Amino acid sequence: MITYRLETEEDRQAIFAVQEAAFTDHPHGEGTEPLIVEQLRRDDDLILSLVAEDSETGEIVGHVAISPARLSDGSPGWLGLGPIAVIPSRQGQGIGSKLMEEACGRCRDLGAEGVMLVGDVGFYSRFGFVQDTPITMLGALNAYLQVLPFTDDIPEAVVKFAPAFVFARPKNR
Repeated sequence: MITYRLETEEDRQAIFAVQEAAFTDHPHGEGTEPLIVEQLRRDDDLILSLVAEDSETGEIVGHVAISPARLSDGSPGWLGLGPIAVIPSRQGQGIGSKLMEEACGRCRDLGAEGVMLVGDVGFYSRFGFVQDTPITMLGALNAYLQVLPFTDDIPEAVVKFAPAFVFARPKNR
C-alpha cells in the first residue's frame, strides 16, 4: 500500500534519489530536477512537498514539489507544480496519478487560485490541465505550459516560476 504525506527532514536524501532516478535518461530533460528541488528548499520556495511511501517497506517511491508561481499582473494564489517523479520500477502503477491528485487537492485546500506546470500535454490533460489560457510564459517552453485553474477568473499574465527553475534544462533535440 502507498501512503501520501508531507516530506520530513529524514526524507530529503530519498527525495533526491527519486528525482534523480526518474529523470536520468529522461527524453525531455537533462536530469536537473533533483537540483531544482534542493534549490526550492534552500530558497524557502517549497510551499508543499509530498512523498509517496510504500508502507510495507518504508521506501519513498514518489515525490512532488509545489512552489510559488508569480504572475506579471500581480494576481496572487497561483502555484507551480513540479517536478513530480516516481522511481522507474514503480511507474505505471498509478502512484504518479495519485500523487498529482493529492498535490492538487492540497493546493485547493491552501486556497490556491490554480496550479500550472511545464510538461507533456498528452499526460497532464487527463488531470484537467489546459493549454491556451491567458497565462503564458516567455521562451520556447511556453508550448508546454499548462494550467489547472480552480477559479473561472484566469488572469492575462506572464508567469515566472521560482528562481530554482533556472536549473531546468530541456534536452536539445
